[in-house]
Amino acid sequence: MWNQSGRRVVGAGVARVGAWIRRFLDKPGSVDLAPFQRIVAEAGELEGEVARRAALRPAEVDPAWVGSADFCAAMREAARRALGQRPYDVQLVGMLAMLEGNVVQMATGEGKTLVGALTAAGYALRGARVHAVSVNDYLARRDAEWMGPLYETLGLTAGWIAETSTPEDRRAAYACDVTYGAVSELGFDVLRDRLGTDPAELVVPAPEVALVDEADSVLVDEARVPLVLAGTADPGTALPEMAALVRRLSRGYHYTIDEEGRSVFLTPKGTDTVEKALGIDLYEHPGVVTQVNLALHAHALLTRDVDYIVRDGRVHLINTSRGRVAVLQRWPDGLQAAVEAKEHLPASETGEILDSMTVQSLIRRYPRVCGMTGTAIAVHEQLREFYDLSVAVIPPNKPCVRVDEPDRIFATLEDKERALLEEIETRHATGQPVLVGTLDVAESERLAEALQARGLSAAVLNAKNDAEEAQIIAKAGRRGAITVSTQMAGRGTDIRLGAGDPDEEQEVAGLGGLYVVGTGRHESSRLDDQLRGRAGRQGDPGGSVFFVSGEDTLLTAYAPDQSLPPAGRDGVVTGADAAGLVAHAQRVAEGVNLEIHRNTWRYTRLQERQRAEVLEQRDRVLHGDAGARALERACPERYGELCETAGEETVERAARQIVLYHLDRCWTEHLGFLADLREGIHLRALGRLNPLDEFNREAVPAYRAMLDEVERRARETFEKADVTRDLAEQGLKRPTATWTYLVQDNPFGSEWDRVLKRVAGALKGRKR
Repeated sequence: MWNQSGRRVVGAGVARVGAWIRRFLDKPGSVDLAPFQRIVAEAGELEGEVARRAALRPAEVDPAWVGSADFCAAMREAARRALGQRPYDVQLVGMLAMLEGNVVQMATGEGKTLVGALTAAGYALRGARVHAVSVNDYLARRDAEWMGPLYETLGLTAGWIAETSTPEDRRAAYACDVTYGAVSELGFDVLRDRLGTDPAELVVPAPEVALVDEADSVLVDEARVPLVLAGTADPGTALPEMAALVRRLSRGYHYTIDEEGRSVFLTPKGTDTVEKALGIDLYEHPGVVTQVNLALHAHALLTRDVDYIVRDGRVHLINTSRGRVAVLQRWPDGLQAAVEAKEHLPASETGEILDSMTVQSLIRRYPRVCGMTGTAIAVHEQLREFYDLSVAVIPPNKPCVRVDEPDRIFATLEDKERALLEEIETRHATGQPVLVGTLDVAESERLAEALQARGLSAAVLNAKNDAEEAQIIAKAGRRGAITVSTQMAGRGTDIRLGAGDPDEEQEVAGLGGLYVVGTGRHESSRLDDQLRGRAGRQGDPGGSVFFVSGEDTLLTAYAPDQSLPPAGRDGVVTGADAAGLVAHAQRVAEGVNLEIHRNTWRYTRLQERQRAEVLEQRDRVLHGDAGARALERACPERYGELCETAGEETVERAARQIVLYHLDRCWTEHLGFLADLREGIHLRALGRLNPLDEFNREAVPAYRAMLDEVERRARETFEKADVTRDLAEQGLKRPTATWTYLVQDNPFGSEWDRVLKRVAGALKGRKR
């Protein structure tokens, strides 16, 4: 096609194809850094001039100034004056890349905290409100206070929120130009606001910019975790006698576990044993079947010090991607209570879910998103697919000279652990500091005990003592130090050779720097890279190696039908085939998790669209007279009578409360319906139906029926209510308590998850 001026016009279809081709050919991390590097080079020439200025920012900031060479020079000078730190050129390049809406990958030790603050300041100077999203309360407060002088130098304000923040604290923090907060706290504030009944109660301002630290962890690993607001809290209902009963059952005789280790089933003998113990025909009592299955799941599939720990009389889930306690996270209520009964603990409170949202949905509320992490390339596809974000790989300030050795692969776990201990002992004998990364809490403690038996003392960092994190990490680079830790992602503290002592730093560097040892490969290569990245910061010497065995969970779960080549007399397996099998198993694990992520998002998209429509309607009621007008149309005579006797203002206030109550109540019931629907929707596949299509087919009319029900209930209440009295006393009582938590994905997975696992198993014979 050609337009009237003679220029060719590309059709929309062709343009879409062209965009698809460009995306297909695009390389991970291929954001062009050249324009940013030229700006930073120009900023270097302005450094002396800008240093002589009294004020570093214009009185009236032109948004176009942000991102210029003069802006970069001003940011560098502000950091020098406020913090005593002169940003490297690569840090300024990272800042510019994030100001363009990218996720930047920067190696450990490259100063991401400062880069994030400079970026946040840039967005704030453009006039945008910035939420700096952290992974926990500690880092949110630390970074806000640490970077506070920088913001003050630029005439900006910064605040932070935490679990202990009061509503007044939160309003003050959100009123700042930059607000630091854990992703969970930001989400809980949004959920609480969604149930507000008075505009004065609202806390969270309109979302504008989200700057995400540890972007891969927040945007990918936690993207599916639902944040939950619950009410009318009551004790859980797991029965201790069920926990006692399943303790007497034996694996292989009374029950079996599937090959993926995600489901457990009673055998006929197990069913007979349970029925005799309870004195009932088990399958004539569905509620009892559920209790038995939950107790059996907790007993057989969840392991203390691997999946959870017990501390201060409570069960705490472990965030496997960080090796920390997963604050506020819990399993769905029945399973949570079953684990508590297993551990002889009182059941924690439970309640009705009033509203929920995924972390992914929370972040997608922001019109502008950027972020930073040490391992973004491995998840570039998810970042592009789910957030339309590109990755910019920022080169290190100094070349990395760390030596990453090939994996050492062994036939058995026993051979691996023996060689692992010998390697640590050998390195320690030279004085070289060693950081050992384990896969779970139990392994970290078992390894520390084995080292102690050899006369070697190790500092242990895991979910049980994460409060001592900073002290342990600060000493990990000292001569002769042995540190055993679960996942190092998001620790927020660098390991400095010699712990900052210049003389000891030189000595440790001469010994080869920090040596990182992994006790096994993770399901995600990013976690391996994050562990490796603790060594070799800022050009320091260092090394890394991973020990793997054919009995590791990664291989048994994701390559069960394939075996390593024969081992030598020392138990070592060599050759490209062995390394290829390990890499293949890891790719299968990553692929399965990605497909589960996609499938989860397919199901939640409809719910999010429905919630968005409800919130639009809710806002019209909360901030205006939409509720009153709706009831006036539905009940004109009643409305007129009440206005004459009680006054229009009183009637409008009552109408607002009535409509909001029923809108919130019906949404809560709709959430319960969707949860029940999804729980069994996979069975439709047996009838050759698409489960997702069937889910949508039933969810849409249910939503429309819900809206009709809101109108019916509101009209019925309005006809009977005495608008001059407290409506709560007339049946419109809201939950007496609201509390927040995160629902950990069911560790056994849905049936769909297990189907994906079986599909993955069928593909495992095709390596590469």
